[in-house]
Amino acid sequence: MKENPKFAVIGGGSWATAIVKMLCENLEEVGWYMRNASAIEHIKKEQHNPNYLSAVEFKPAQLKLSNDINELVDYADVLIFVVPSAFIYSELAALTVSLEHKIIFSAIKGIVPETSLIVGDHFNTHLGVPFHDIGVISGPCHAEEVALERLSYLTIACADEDKAKLLAKHLSCNYIKCTTSDDVMGTEYAAMLKNIYAISAGIAHGLGYGDNFQAVLMSNAIREMKRYVKKAHKMKRDINDSAYLGDLLVTGYSVFSRNRMFGNMIGKGYTVKSAMMEMSMVAEGYYATKSAYTLNKTKGKKKAKTPIINAIYDILYDKKDPKKIFKSLTEKLN
Repeated sequence: MKENPKFAVIGGGSWATAIVKMLCENLEEVGWYMRNASAIEHIKKEQHNPNYLSAVEFKPAQLKLSNDINELVDYADVLIFVVPSAFIYSELAALTVSLEHKIIFSAIKGIVPETSLIVGDHFNTHLGVPFHDIGVISGPCHAEEVALERLSYLTIACADEDKAKLLAKHLSCNYIKCTTSDDVMGTEYAAMLKNIYAISAGIAHGLGYGDNFQAVLMSNAIREMKRYVKKAHKMKRDINDSAYLGDLLVTGYSVFSRNRMFGNMIGKGYTVKSAMMEMSMVAEGYYATKSAYTLNKTKGKKKAKTPIINAIYDILYDKKDPKKIFKSLTEKLN
């Protein structure tokens, strides 16, 4: 591991923009890949991302901007991927530069649809990156609050503690506090699952359920998450830690949560397509629902008990009536 490694963020959305902002607090230069060439030109001229977190101002001289993913992968020693899970496969397909000796951190909250693998597993299985060079950035943290410089907390997970500490050091500042973990797979699965539960919270709100039910729903969600993650990767972990319960709560309750917003629209009668078009943003939980549901059915001998995931799958993919599904769900919660 180099003494002064170079960092690059792969992605142009709100969370990518927030991570670039954090890194700029500590580094003289930060690499930043985004597909949108016009957005890059806008940042160079106007000093902010025109599409996401436009209130955040950057110093263009501090950024190495490119819409060529190979240029940035070749440049950096530490790569932070923040591309929506639905598009990560196609982005990686464009790679011609080797990932050998690169440290990979994923801030992607979902599963790669084409391989049904969490992102870390995908990098290891299909791109040959050793597990000790793979890590995860988890919350609880919303990009919008990073933009406002409100005190926020991150969990950096990596099997190699030194690499987790390295990234934590370069993301920490007066409004960002970081803790480290060795539960790479658990935090990555939890980051994927909490988006599904946020959709359920949004649907409940859209259907007119109140705070009392929301509290029961979130209580059941964290227990369901514990069962699912334990089946996926059994190890000692405290599900009440911020990386699990904290991230679930902020995504389930926050007005900034796009997954909750998406669910709220579904509860109010929008179709999946119309909700996505109106949001003009990716709700990761939509794709995660199918992956989580399918994985639970096919991976291992015994299925985890997942009534909430099953209910959201029925609504989003089998197009069943949210009112009827939630009425049935209320009988399964306690």
